[in-house]
Amino acid sequence: MQTQEERIERLKREHIREFGSRAADLKAVIAPFRICPLGAHVDHQHGLVTGMALENSITLVFEPNPEGRVRLRSLNFPKPQAFSVREPFARAHDWGDYARGAALALTRARPLETGINGVLHGDMPIGGLSSSAACGVAYLLALEYANGISADAVQNIEHDRVIENEFIGLNNGILDQSVILLAHAQRLLSMDCQSGSFKLVAPVTALPPFDILVVYSGVAKKLENTDYNKRVRECETAARRILELAGRPAPEGQRVRLRHVKPAEYIEYGHALEPNLQKRVEHFFTECARVQEGRTAWATGNLVHLGWLMMESGVSSIENYECGCPPMITLTEILNQTPGVYGARFSGAGFRGCCIGLSDPSRRDAIRDAIATQYPPKHPDFADACEVHFCRMGHGARIV
Repeated sequence: MQTQEERIERLKREHIREFGSRAADLKAVIAPFRICPLGAHVDHQHGLVTGMALENSITLVFEPNPEGRVRLRSLNFPKPQAFSVREPFARAHDWGDYARGAALALTRARPLETGINGVLHGDMPIGGLSSSAACGVAYLLALEYANGISADAVQNIEHDRVIENEFIGLNNGILDQSVILLAHAQRLLSMDCQSGSFKLVAPVTALPPFDILVVYSGVAKKLENTDYNKRVRECETAARRILELAGRPAPEGQRVRLRHVKPAEYIEYGHALEPNLQKRVEHFFTECARVQEGRTAWATGNLVHLGWLMMESGVSSIENYECGCPPMITLTEILNQTPGVYGARFSGAGFRGCCIGLSDPSRRDAIRDAIATQYPPKHPDFADACEVHFCRMGHGARIV
């Protein structure tokens, strides 16, 4: 695998070939992929989450375009993209939409005059690692640099929320961009999605060596075309119903979230909900409890317990949140039965993409063998696209 420096140099050569640029004028944005060890499916309900960035990333090499044009080429997608930052932004329903959304978010504060010429590449499979949010963050940082805009991480978390929620139409929370912008290579990010407060938790006791295990299932599908938004609506319906049963008014001027429900109200009134809504509420409250327990496990160097909590999170995602698809569920089961894997679950909503876990580096070959022998017979249509990656923690997004 190429180093980050080698990837940047490759993209610079592609940029010079594509745009006739000078190497001295080029900058690079590194926007990491991310995983969420614990805190699955609760960020959109303002719950508690954890996150780690990977060394793997979306890398964007760019130069300012003084004519206000955004011209992009991706090494992952064949069709180039182009638009003007001085014209109205409308979705084209292609991979350039995240760049259009970034330009739109920034123009909320001031008009943009300068665009970018960019070449980008991601070195991991798409699905479950928040490649979309990484792209959004990369475009934000590049456009801010080109236009002399100073924005901190908190402002860019909000800018990326505009991209995802308002422009793309995906009703997710702030987990993805927060991890991508705030992560540290030796810390676990712990975040309260209601207040936006976060901590970078350092292990008090030394951690044993570990890999971040990422296994791509071969399943690809956009979240807008899955039950992702449906699950968000079900959580909000459950929250509203419990508040009604408790005799408390819903908060004014904002969407109702499960975080507005007190734990005692969940215990007293949760059983009165329809069965599917009961399950959504149970997942929310048990997952937030797992996050709190997982922070302690990380801080005390207990990867075995942290892995067990990740496995339990995966079980709840399947049984209570009722997400995932057969290939992803199969991979999760294989990994959690394989010696050397501390714990695993599917990443994101589990309708496509990757399973994630923590594993012992000395068992890499055994883990590869377990997947290679058990996954293809059960899902032959996806077996050829399956990939196994052993990754390390990385830092948050930056320009180099």
